Amino acid sequence: MSVASVRKGDGMSVASATTGHALPVAGGRATAREVLRLSRGHRLRLAAVGVVGIVGTAVDLIPPVAIGYLVDRVRAGTADLGTVLTVTAVMVLSGVLGAVGTTVAIVHATRIYHTVLAALRERLVSRAMLLPQHLVERAGTGDLISRSSDDVTAVADAAPAVIPALTVTAFTVVVSLGGLAALEWPYAAAFAVVLPVYVLAMRWYLRTGPRVYRAERAAMSARAQQILESQRGHATVLGFGLAEHRHRAVMTNSWGVAVQSLRARTVQSMLNARLNLGECLSLAAVLVVGFVLVSHGSSTVGGATTAMLLVLRLLGPVNQLLFVIDTLQSALASLSRMIGVATIPTVDAAEATTPTGPTEPAAPTDPAAPATAVRLHEVAFRYADGPLVLDGIGLDIPAGQHLAIVGPSGAGKTTLAAVIAGVHRPDAGTVTRPCRTAVITQEVHVFAGTLRENLTLAAPDATDREIRAALDTTGAADLLDLSEGALDTVVGTGGHPLTEAQAQQLALARLLLADPELAILDEATAEAGSAHAERLDRASEAVLAGRTGIVIAHRLSQAATCDRIAVMEAGRVVETGAHDELLTAGGTYARLWAVWQDGQHISANR
Repeated sequence: MSVASVRKGDGMSVASATTGHALPVAGGRATAREVLRLSRGHRLRLAAVGVVGIVGTAVDLIPPVAIGYLVDRVRAGTADLGTVLTVTAVMVLSGVLGAVGTTVAIVHATRIYHTVLAALRERLVSRAMLLPQHLVERAGTGDLISRSSDDVTAVADAAPAVIPALTVTAFTVVVSLGGLAALEWPYAAAFAVVLPVYVLAMRWYLRTGPRVYRAERAAMSARAQQILESQRGHATVLGFGLAEHRHRAVMTNSWGVAVQSLRARTVQSMLNARLNLGECLSLAAVLVVGFVLVSHGSSTVGGATTAMLLVLRLLGPVNQLLFVIDTLQSALASLSRMIGVATIPTVDAAEATTPTGPTEPAAPTDPAAPATAVRLHEVAFRYADGPLVLDGIGLDIPAGQHLAIVGPSGAGKTTLAAVIAGVHRPDAGTVTRPCRTAVITQEVHVFAGTLRENLTLAAPDATDREIRAALDTTGAADLLDLSEGALDTVVGTGGHPLTEAQAQQLALARLLLADPELAILDEATAEAGSAHAERLDRASEAVLAGRTGIVIAHRLSQAATCDRIAVMEAGRVVETGAHDELLTAGGTYARLWAVWQDGQHISANR
């Protein structure tokens, strides 16, 4: 990334911490609390939806009652053409009014649903952009991407199926049970006796379904992580012949998704069997009660007909709801995953206190001595359960000083830069850094958009004059000549392609506009090539002027210009000092310098 972050903190130390390897998933209560909080401002509309829905459903009770009335009139021999026409007109009118009421309720419920979902999506993205990078990297970026894409899609796509089922079923159950009780209470009692079958079916499903759907979503996240890693490391995969290995990894995770999906479909089929049993028992119970009541003269055939129609009308929405419970459970699992990220404490809150104890404030210093901008005390770090990559690192960097970190490949230089920047938390020891820290690595990204948009990412209030000054300072003023649009020139995907050197100049200008207290250049000019090395070195020096800087030096000529140099070997700092001091000492740095000089001579003589 070009500017990893401009971290806004309080200058406190960051104590060691051990984070989990997955982003959190909100529990049922936390999910309900967050949805309730997001619904504020919409509760009056929700109440109106409830009223309209109940009225619309109550109107739908008229056709069954009208048919029962007609049956009794026919049995009594008092029905005529006028009776049939009147009943038909009433049924048509009630059907129209009921459909209108139901439609209005569903439309407004859907609008509220998507409004709340939009607010949650915005909060998810906002919080995701502020997450400490060490949390994201340990969990896997595929997990975060899956939550902000697959899970959002799952919750949004559930609306057309779930909202009508929920609204219609809720209103129909309340109104139909009331209608049965008003008709003859034994009918309502007969249906109520069978309700435990549905309750038991739902209890079984709610106990089994969420676990299965969470596993399915987790499998999707793992697959997304494998695909993302293969895409990001495409050059490495090809260079080391790892295509078959990566293909097998993706296929393994894809089969994992298929297995979990089959489990989910099996659970749904088992639910359907329980629902069929409940429907059969419901109809049988009402028929038996109707037979007994009619035979004892407590009810009429028309009344029994009305009761059966009400039960049939009730079973339809209930079964519809239970059929989409599959979608509902999947959406709830995705919603819990979204809320799990959206409710993660902010960066500052997360870093104020860690599992290993409160952060350690910087020790008091002599007022006459230069202020210490960066302090590392006995810092150790390892990736997951691997060996120590950093071991007992201790460094003090005075404010305004430029420190170069050099060493052989694999010495831990980049990891040390990431720990200082806060990208990784140390497993032991503490790190103190300025409130505003920015990082540029050799993996510079040019965002699709205008030059202005790329440059103001970390400084949204920067004026065009400040932007042009930053480009001049970093020697990147020629980027304004890419097209007649100057700062409005579109770059990145779909726009003007930038060379690696131009992309690095863009990143340096972006950092200059961000104006951090501490700038970390992690081999930020390593990919430029010899033709642009000197130009980018000058740009780097201009960016570091007047602020504390750490340079992970790819070329030792960069290290020679810094105030102090730290030499690393096997995760430890083995030497520190100025360039001349280290050459005179004749240690590791002197040997590295000699080898680098020989390489320069060989390159010059070719």
